[in-house]
Amino acid sequence: MEHIEKLQGSSQKAEKKSRNNAANQKWAILSLASIPLVMTLGNSMLIPVLPAMEKKLNITSLQTSLILTVYSVVAIILIPVAGCLSDHIGRKKVIVPSLIIAGIGGLISGWAAWKVDDAYWIILCGRALQGVGAAGAAPIVMPLVGDLFKSDDEVSSSLGMIETSNTFGKVLSPILGAFLASFFWFLPFFAFPAFCAVSILLILLLIKTPKEKEEPLPFKEFLQKIKNTFTHNGKWLYAIFIIGVIMMFVLFGVLFYLSDILEKTYDIKNIKKGFLLAIPLGALCIASFITGKIIKENKILMKWLIFGGSALTAIAVAALSFSSGMWYMLILFIFGGIGIGVALPCLDALITCGIEKEERGTITSIYSSMRFIGVAAGPPIIAILMKHSEKFLFYFLSGITVIGIIATFVAIKPDAEEA
Repeated sequence: MEHIEKLQGSSQKAEKKSRNNAANQKWAILSLASIPLVMTLGNSMLIPVLPAMEKKLNITSLQTSLILTVYSVVAIILIPVAGCLSDHIGRKKVIVPSLIIAGIGGLISGWAAWKVDDAYWIILCGRALQGVGAAGAAPIVMPLVGDLFKSDDEVSSSLGMIETSNTFGKVLSPILGAFLASFFWFLPFFAFPAFCAVSILLILLLIKTPKEKEEPLPFKEFLQKIKNTFTHNGKWLYAIFIIGVIMMFVLFGVLFYLSDILEKTYDIKNIKKGFLLAIPLGALCIASFITGKIIKENKILMKWLIFGGSALTAIAVAALSFSSGMWYMLILFIFGGIGIGVALPCLDALITCGIEKEERGTITSIYSSMRFIGVAAGPPIIAILMKHSEKFLFYFLSGITVIGIIATFVAIKPDAEEA
């Protein structure tokens, strides 16, 4: 009898430990999800404020777009460095200082906008510092999720939540940015450090660093492994990099266009504009959440969802050339948002599950850099194209999305057993 009681006691303890682990994992995902949310707010909150900045700072539309672009350009350069560093010294040791740096950048931009007469260049410097912080924050989340979970099913589901948090940040950004700017146009700059502080607290309290630390690979051996990874997986990796660039280029290009048109053509400003921008982004957010739940470990499904999502986006963007009616545009942007929202979690899951832990931080950071290239290039290129032909703008966006469709079909070829 004593033996049976001991077995029951140990079974109950194991059950309780399992429940505690599940609860801890949920809190860990919540804290990790706060990072892309905060980083997205830091950039996208400024989109509805750009026309006001143009007037207040007395700058051109192209100069205004650079306030978004400089953040991304700096991040593009430093993300691979941060990813490599996180593979060697640990994810948390890179994420927390990066969030602090990003917050300081927000304070510099906000102070300059508030107190300095000719503030444009100081704002750009603050935004560049935010980009330094962004490089070591959001891109490191993806490999950290891969480290925390053992099964591909858990990884893809968690990455779906992370991508949903990212897209929810895009939904919330135009509303929150417009709301804060309705008090003072520079207030979104000051809000960002506060969000960073919350995220830092969540990471410090809820992410538990493993007690047993693995010795990092010697640097030469590490570089050789990265080279081998590209030698054996280059075709599908390059395809994912290309599709990531295209999806973010189209998304941020369209958001820049829509923000500009709503204000200059339809005289819709502030919070009302924020809510209208949030409609297609909301569709993107919901699509990401649902996709993350259904893909599990099915890499063949992931491929065809990327293909279908890209095709839907290409068709929706091309159809924008037929009419400039506000609701017609918004409905098509909703379909485009759904297409992008379906594709992104699949791209994240394929690249995270397909790379070994030792080089996961470096490879996923290169992917994040590619996405940031799209974010950086979208607004200024769209600003230039808007001066010439809007119809060509839509055909151009649709055409590059077709390149993503072709890359998916030709280069991403999971094995039959990965269904």
